[in-house]
Amino acid sequence: MGPVPFYDPEGSRFGIATFPYGLAPQGLATRRQLRRQQLRPAGQQPVAQLMWRSRRTSSAKGVPRGIQVAYLYEIAKARPYRPPSPKQLAALAAALRARRICPTCGVEQPYCLPRRYGQCQACHGWDLPSPEHTPTPSTESMLPAAVQPSTDRRP
Repeated sequence: MGPVPFYDPEGSRFGIATFPYGLAPQGLATRRQLRRQQLRPAGQQPVAQLMWRSRRTSSAKGVPRGIQVAYLYEIAKARPYRPPSPKQLAALAAALRARRICPTCGVEQPYCLPRRYGQCQACHGWDLPSPEHTPTPSTESMLPAAVQPSTDRRP
């Protein structure tokens, strides 16, 4: 077996300690892993990175195509995340509700409107109830209600 292309614990090759996907040392975590533990990086700079090959294009600055990077932060220096204020929660609920209101018929739908069509499925012409359908019963819910699968199999 040849050398592992993304293994550079000293940082001499990439300028920062680099590990292959799945081989990060204990005590380091990505932003998503910190968030799952209800932590945040709290202004600290990344101490290492994970690199792996991918078919997606890279989103990191200076990283070639076909390579993905995830930065690692020290868990010991992370701080608890700040919970959103009531005003932030109210703004989020209003934004999610606005995504469910059809601009054509003005009815709140039980799902977020597809950006592709810009209107509800009934106004777009799918074989669904007419635009006089009733609004959802729980308009104060922050998350959209689940949509029942349609028996119509058209795309």
